Amino acid sequence: MEMQNLQLIVPGIFLILLVIEIIVARKKQRDVFIVKDSLSNIGIMIFSNTVLKTATLAWTVWLITLITPMQLFSPEKSLLTFAIVFVATDFVYYWYHRLSHETPFLWSMHHTHHSSQAMNFTTAVRLNWVGKFIGPLFYLPLIIIGLPAEYVFGSLVLGLLYQLFLHTEFLPRMGWFEGKLLNTASAHRVHHGCNPIYIDKNYSGVFIFWDRLFGTYQAETEQVQYGTTDGFIGYNPLSIQFGAMIRYGKRRIAQLNRVIQSV
Repeated sequence: MEMQNLQLIVPGIFLILLVIEIIVARKKQRDVFIVKDSLSNIGIMIFSNTVLKTATLAWTVWLITLITPMQLFSPEKSLLTFAIVFVATDFVYYWYHRLSHETPFLWSMHHTHHSSQAMNFTTAVRLNWVGKFIGPLFYLPLIIIGLPAEYVFGSLVLGLLYQLFLHTEFLPRMGWFEGKLLNTASAHRVHHGCNPIYIDKNYSGVFIFWDRLFGTYQAETEQVQYGTTDGFIGYNPLSIQFGAMIRYGKRRIAQLNRVIQSV
């Protein structure tokens, strides 16, 4: 299945899941939606899938075209090759995701995804627009090694589709399976928590064993408080997208001014 086809399927699956979640929330009388927040998230998704879509696809294709001549190897395309690429892509995702929390510049963009104070399927599509141009850069080394570009970005889209299912409060802990092989909704709720014990935990995309391997796994042991430690950012999509980036830019300018004044 081509990457473009996958990108068309994801919004459809999102809408189906959202309708199901709304029905379940009403039946269980659970208030998991903040209406203004959810509308902002959907608006962000619509802008990404309409106005930005052509630009992000063109950018990714240009990058692939640019580095394809640099490939070191050319493995045979097969199911085994795709399986290897899928695991390798998920490994890179773990480190890109981790750096997005631990590096101020990247966090200023990833902050968008974590600034919601609710956890539901609309939170999954609350993604930074600028980040859509930065993210592909981290997967280029896989292509330079020789892994097929369509396998790499196809794996990435599949991984993000899997993670869509993790953004909900209605999937419980998975018993003995929890924290062993695959990422779960419980583990991802932890990742979105700003509780002290939950901060910077559970970076994995599909395979939770990356967190086990690198010491960043945390089980869900207390009620999750969603959001970021710097407080509520509002419901304006532009503030959600650029608020943290603007604050980061101001801090960097202030630091630069202090350096200049000290010379």
